[in-house]
Amino acid sequence: MKVLILGGTQFVGTAVTEEAVSRGCRVTVFNRGNRPSPAGTTSLAGDRLGDLSALGTGTWDLVVDTWKGAPRAVRETARLLAGRAGHYTYVSSRSVYAQPASPGGDESRPLVEGASPDAGDVPYPQAKLGGELAVAESFGDRALFARAGLILGPYENVGRLPWWLDRVSRGGTVPAPGPADLPLQYLDCRDLARFLLDNPATGGAFDLISPPGHTTTRELLETCAEATGSSPDLRWLSPEQVEAAGVEPWSDLPIWLPPGGLHDTMHQGNPAKALAHGLTCRPVTETVSATWAWMRSSGWTTPDVVFGRRVGLTPAQEEALLAQL
Repeated sequence: MKVLILGGTQFVGTAVTEEAVSRGCRVTVFNRGNRPSPAGTTSLAGDRLGDLSALGTGTWDLVVDTWKGAPRAVRETARLLAGRAGHYTYVSSRSVYAQPASPGGDESRPLVEGASPDAGDVPYPQAKLGGELAVAESFGDRALFARAGLILGPYENVGRLPWWLDRVSRGGTVPAPGPADLPLQYLDCRDLARFLLDNPATGGAFDLISPPGHTTTRELLETCAEATGSSPDLRWLSPEQVEAAGVEPWSDLPIWLPPGGLHDTMHQGNPAKALAHGLTCRPVTETVSATWAWMRSSGWTTPDVVFGRRVGLTPAQEEALLAQL
């Protein structure tokens, strides 16, 4: 199978590229050329917002697009490739659903308003839905929309799981947001890659997350301790104590959301359709251990800012949380 990966050198793109190469696919990656091309691939250089000339010739069975910015970039690429690619898979997001969303919702839920395939810089939900509309415009039922939830695993450039691994590895007293047995849903980037390549001619939208209750906050943090060989003193705080300390869920405490509301939206989804099409989810131990191994081999350091926001607690915030105990 001939696969064109738009991106291919960061997080999900890296996972898809490695999986495709391991299957013996003929893989082409298109990006700005700022990073070395993955082994076993053909590299094309260009700019999604400008120079697409490198994509002017060539044919592919499958296109995988991880773009998260302006929908008009997806529109231009999809139009250019419509007659020369068999299928287009766009890595979208469950953020395309209108809020609030009730637990257990599936792909039939209402979508956000205001999305357009012609849009420039817009908020993330409208950007991802606009990207879907752009692909549908050119590929119709030859398009798959991978509406991913929380994505974790090696190569994670956001730093959510890496932040917890780094903090837990340093041991000591670690503030842990409760309830400890709060269920979590996510998808390992390598399982996402396998699903995309297992379905190279499937159309429609799929919510790509693990089954409900795949892991819990307690299991995730205790697995971080096991993987790093540390012995932290996890001190569990209630959501009310976290709020009283002025700490923000999700950004200050990566992955965690208090029960109800956004937690139900993020961690109580229904992946039945994807599971029926072969989605499999490896144990949390494999995701955590592989992420820790990648962090050590790559020389990972905590990013100061990701997507305009800092990820993780400051020392002052950690002290404020511990003061609530």
